[in-house]
Amino acid sequence: MIVTTTNSIEGRKITSYKGIVVGEAIMGANVVRDMFAGITDIIGGRSGAYESKLQDGRDTALREMEQRAAALGANAIVGVDLDYEVVGQSMLMVAASGTAVVVE
Repeated sequence: MIVTTTNSIEGRKITSYKGIVVGEAIMGANVVRDMFAGITDIIGGRSGAYESKLQDGRDTALREMEQRAAALGANAIVGVDLDYEVVGQSMLMVAASGTAVVVE
């Protein structure tokens, strides 16, 4: 499955549009990770715990989107967009969306 943020794939011709596909992941944060992230914020530096959680959410959303595209008979997704939102006090939502297509 080719996945790209561009609207076309260089050297490939889009022969069929299958529709918009979306993948979502809502990830919960826990109190211990929040506490250590808070300490990191105070003393400076990067929060590895949150970076890892973002990566997990992104991977899950992209994988789900790819599965939905494959179910439609697509072999590529173009125009991919990733969105991040905080839900409530401690939940992170990652959404991936794009257009499922068939390329030759």
